[in-house]
Amino acid sequence: MSGKVTEHMDGHISIITLNRPDRLNVLDIELMNELVSTLEMIEQNNSIRVIVLTGGDRVFSAGADLAGMMKNGRITIPKKSYLHLWDRVAQIKKPIIAAVTGHVLGGGLELAMACDMIVASETAKLGHPEIKVGLIPGAGGTQRLTRIIGKYRTMEMILTGDSISAKEAQIIGLVNRVTSHNACLEEAIALAKVISERPPIAVQRAKEAVLEAEEQHLSTGIQHERKSFLQLFATEDTREGIRAFLRKRHPRFVGR
Repeated sequence: MSGKVTEHMDGHISIITLNRPDRLNVLDIELMNELVSTLEMIEQNNSIRVIVLTGGDRVFSAGADLAGMMKNGRITIPKKSYLHLWDRVAQIKKPIIAAVTGHVLGGGLELAMACDMIVASETAKLGHPEIKVGLIPGAGGTQRLTRIIGKYRTMEMILTGDSISAKEAQIIGLVNRVTSHNACLEEAIALAKVISERPPIAVQRAKEAVLEAEEQHLSTGIQHERKSFLQLFATEDTREGIRAFLRKRHPRFVGR
C-alpha cells in the first residue's frame, strides 16, 4: 500500500480517506487500485456495515491525474481497466456515503456518484470540466449524472464544463445534505451510524433493489424487490425486528 488511501473504524463504520492533499487527491491508477483493494477487504469484514469516503478537510478530489498521463512529452491513453475501477466502487454491496468538500470534479464527481449518498460541505464545487480540455467524462459521468439529475441539467453541466455549488447540487438532487465546512464528515458519520443500526442484510438488499431501478424495467425491478422482500423473512434479523416491534423494545440485529 502506498498510503494514498487510509482507513479506520468507528464502531460498525469504516472511514476511508483519499490521502493526496498536496495533489488535490487526483485519482491516479495507484490510488484507485488501493481504494478498490481497501473496499474489497471491507466487503469481507462482517463487523463493518457502512462506509464513509472522504477526501479530508480541504478537497474531495480534483479528478483524474492529467499530469500523470504525460510521458516524455506524449499523452498516454488511459487503459479501460483503470476506468473500470469506478464501476468496482459502485458494485460494493455495503452502503457508501461520500463526504465531499472543496473540489469534486471530473473523476472525483464520478467517484462520489459511484457512492450511494453524498453529504457536501457548503464549500463544495461539483462539476465535469473535461470538455474544457477536449474530453468527456470517461468513468460513468454522462450516464450516472443523467440518471440522477436528468438530461437537460446534465447537458448544461457537461457541455459547459462549469461547476455548481453544493446548495444548487442539493436543489437538483445531486447531493443529500449540505453542511457547514467543518461539519461535513461529522454529518456523514452520523448518517452512517443510523444506517449501521439497521439490519445489515436488509440494508444490502435494499441497496440492491434501489440500484436495480436505475438499470432495469419497472416489472423486472419489482420482481427483484418482491423476491428480496420474501427472502428476508428467513433471516434471524427480520424475525428479531418484527418481535421487537410487537413487544415495543429495541431490536438487536446480528447480521444473520
